[in-house]
Amino acid sequence: MEVKIEYVGQPLRIALAQVNPTVGDLEGNSRLIIDWIGRAREQGAHLVCFPELVLTGYPPEDLVLKRSFVRDNLKRLDVVTRATKGISVVVGFVDDDGAIFNAAAFMHDGELKAVYHKVFLPNYGVFDEQRYFEPGHRSPIFELGVGRIGVSVCEDAWYPSGPMAWEAHQGAELLVNINGSPYHAGKRAPREAMIAGRAADYGAFVAWVNTVGGQDELVFDGNSAVFGPRGELLAHAASFVEELLVCDIDLDVAKSIRPVDKIRHEAEGAERLDLVVSEVPLAVPSADGAKPPIAPRIAEPLEGAAEIYAAVVLGTHDYIRKQGFQKVVIGLSGGVDSALTAAIACDALGPENVIGVRMSSRHTSAESLEDAGLVAEALGMQLMDFSIEPPHRGFEEILAPAFKGTRPGVAEENLQPRIRATILYALSNKFGYIVLSTGNKSELATGYGTLYGDMAGGYAVLKDITKTTVYELCRYRNSLSPAIPERVLTKPPSAELKPGQKDTDSLPPYEELDPILRGYIEEDLGPEELVAAGHLPEIVARVIQLVDRSEYKRRQAPPGVKITPRAFGRDRRMPIINRYSPNGANRAPKQGGSA
Repeated sequence: MEVKIEYVGQPLRIALAQVNPTVGDLEGNSRLIIDWIGRAREQGAHLVCFPELVLTGYPPEDLVLKRSFVRDNLKRLDVVTRATKGISVVVGFVDDDGAIFNAAAFMHDGELKAVYHKVFLPNYGVFDEQRYFEPGHRSPIFELGVGRIGVSVCEDAWYPSGPMAWEAHQGAELLVNINGSPYHAGKRAPREAMIAGRAADYGAFVAWVNTVGGQDELVFDGNSAVFGPRGELLAHAASFVEELLVCDIDLDVAKSIRPVDKIRHEAEGAERLDLVVSEVPLAVPSADGAKPPIAPRIAEPLEGAAEIYAAVVLGTHDYIRKQGFQKVVIGLSGGVDSALTAAIACDALGPENVIGVRMSSRHTSAESLEDAGLVAEALGMQLMDFSIEPPHRGFEEILAPAFKGTRPGVAEENLQPRIRATILYALSNKFGYIVLSTGNKSELATGYGTLYGDMAGGYAVLKDITKTTVYELCRYRNSLSPAIPERVLTKPPSAELKPGQKDTDSLPPYEELDPILRGYIEEDLGPEELVAAGHLPEIVARVIQLVDRSEYKRRQAPPGVKITPRAFGRDRRMPIINRYSPNGANRAPKQGGSA
């Protein structure tokens, strides 16, 4: 459908470079930026905006504490600046101006014109910016002839009486906000509603650009967007892919509908920030050779299972590839978790780079072996077979004198996953594969996994995905192409470490367990609130005890993709030695082992 665009004044063509940098790769990131500057120039853009800290990659964490790293990032900024002939460019970098700042550089026609320092430094959840940066007080306003432009960085947009309000008060009709906004399920819609609200409140265009890609446990979803001065969506980039989003805007529209009283009210609140205004005149964009108006692109963002699946695929791909690994190895049990892990790995890396390993024991059913084979065949991945019976018998013989007179239990069962981990890591060491563990968040939360066994791995693909979500993602993946047999999705989950074993022997049914875990871990609900929500008191007490007693195990788990508001690792930081129990009594020390 063709969109008819009418302009009162001279349109300003802006481009949002939704790119995937790599943390610490200063040379590679600067080349990436220069390449996308060229793409924007070819599209006739007057201004191209890059994400927060794009030059260093986000988040750079303790790299920022290295003075050499900060100096080298400034040298690369000089290289980028020289590549901005004939165009204006906003780039996120680390500035050293007597203190260290999370900064945005505004470059124009080969010169660095001004630098903005991020004002609000998030220090919650996965963010730890007050460890590294000082808050800024600069508020440069760029006079582009066709209008005035203000720049801010990520968190600055979340405060209504913040830098954006102050810049609008100084007459900025275009507010550029550059971001490193990590993904979690359900975040995009309220985030976009907030940005649209800022545009309407200030009667300004808002260009919101976000990074894309995976970094350790974080994944960034992109979804960059441009909003008009009434809060209307003008352009929207795709989810989880690199893209140059180009949009023509008429700043005269903003001048004609500015809510002066609203802006003044918010600006009065922003006075506490002591922002120092400087006006930066820039040459008027030339109309010579201007390209005809373009119809803005509005991509349909991903939602639900499609969104989560894309996040995990991208996070897995970037974790593996950015470290230089080519192939992964997975223990393929015939169960739902290993099947989904294999599907994600194949989609992320290509099936030729995924090796599945069946490792049968005396308790492994023929059905499980068949299901693992069907998964490998459907995905087109390599499949290897080993029997763990010889080493299993050997360990039993070695331990028989020490275990004499005791009842068989968890210690004997856990020999099997630890043998399997040894095989996987032998393949990893020999051929340079990285091991993907297959445990999910429900298991990790409750300690239902074996240390140095099935919990071992270089990356935990399902670390932040509950068991019920695992099934949802499997059915979504099957909607794309056959991958996971129906029998895998319908048979009762089992670790198959003893005859007739089922997960429900040790855990409540997952449809009961997962909502309790979500409330306790992600929402910080206590026992009374969980019971009030309809959960049985005895099950709530049992689940809380399992979660609290398993912190020491989780601390030894590999990293994995964050897809919920509260993931284990970067988000949830509980002490291992901890006697507090929300169940009403101090937690007793552990007796015996449950590893």
